[in-house]
Amino acid sequence: MTPSSTVRRLQAVGAAAAIAAGTLVATAPAAQAAHCATPQLAAGWYGDNQARLQQLIDQYGKCNPYRPNRAKPVAVFDWDNTVVKNDVGDAQMYWLLRNGKIRQPAAGDWTATSRYLTPAAARALADACGALARPGAPLPTGTPAGAGCADELAAVYGTAATRSGAAAFAGWDHRTIEPAYAWLPQLMQGWTASEVRGFAAAARAENLAAPIGAVQQVGSGSVTGWVRYYDQQKDLIQGLRKAGFDVWISSASPQPVVEVWAKGVGVAADHVIGIRNTTTTGGKLTAHLQGCGSVKDGADTMITYIDGKRCWINKEVFGVRGAAAEKVQPAARRQVFAAGDSDTDISFLRDATALRLVLNRNKNELMCRAYDDSDGKWIVNPMFIEPKKQKAAPYPCSTTGYVDHDGTAGPVRRGDTSVVPDQTDRVF
Repeated sequence: MTPSSTVRRLQAVGAAAAIAAGTLVATAPAAQAAHCATPQLAAGWYGDNQARLQQLIDQYGKCNPYRPNRAKPVAVFDWDNTVVKNDVGDAQMYWLLRNGKIRQPAAGDWTATSRYLTPAAARALADACGALARPGAPLPTGTPAGAGCADELAAVYGTAATRSGAAAFAGWDHRTIEPAYAWLPQLMQGWTASEVRGFAAAARAENLAAPIGAVQQVGSGSVTGWVRYYDQQKDLIQGLRKAGFDVWISSASPQPVVEVWAKGVGVAADHVIGIRNTTTTGGKLTAHLQGCGSVKDGADTMITYIDGKRCWINKEVFGVRGAAAEKVQPAARRQVFAAGDSDTDISFLRDATALRLVLNRNKNELMCRAYDDSDGKWIVNPMFIEPKKQKAAPYPCSTTGYVDHDGTAGPVRRGDTSVVPDQTDRVF
């Protein structure tokens, strides 16, 4: 081996070690290939966040001379309120109700739509909707006659309670599923994925055309009627893709819905991981969901939610199969970058090895971990549209910031089990 080849080999080993450690180091200008132009991020970020993100691109992008010899670095974004302002799942639910696209369940039994639906909620839905359509037929929730049914469906979905205040869901694992989120794709039973993509395209067009702050009528109530892409996040995604990153979306909205919206930032359907229904042999969606890890299809106990997001990312992005997908993987099989806005994103954010971007929506566990920043890899940005004001009280990190599998609250703990102290809201 020649001296020059030995040097190159040692340089490559050093670069690989830096990546495995999840560190960001400065790249010497001389090391950049003369023909390669690293994408430069646009302005509009809080503090030094733009510089930190640019450093990520400079270090892990394809212009780094060692990049061609490694697998693409992975970046994963949550969708709702991370890449866009407002929630595309909500927008879709409201569109379904306004356009009468939710079907009467089999035998009029609403528990067939969710194993977590309480008897009180099932009775309330049957009372409000039972006389409006035969089983399997769409309910006329967009008409005056169906307004009461629309109101009950919207209440159960939006507040996890009936209009009379009874709890709508019970008995779920609070770290792997949120029944109200899962209920939206379950309510799409009877339609094909292609048909749902058509519904999503219609809802997308309406919500993008509506002015910021617009509301729409659903049943007898008013709900949010607009969605916007964040320009900064769109620019970041495009910059990462141009730099050679493998960019994915992981969302707790339905798979076909997010596929439609993700096209707007250049992410293809095969790089979207949403809540996925099982299907009939004819391709129609059922009221059951695909599983991950140790969870079988149809068990309906794990979606792309907190620990479920980790499982689905490990499964779809890194090819981990079986129960191992539920576990934290070695650094070489994890995303280098992740972005999210909610406690629902905490597990896949913690798995990112180099940098984690948080949009501040005052979510307890997420902000506790982001502000604690125990490993120096967290950055916080206000929402780009209508940012929240500073949270008056400290985040209750040391007492109730963490919600366990059974729903009980407790302290937020670091990887070494030490308790995160209460944190003051600083980025708003």
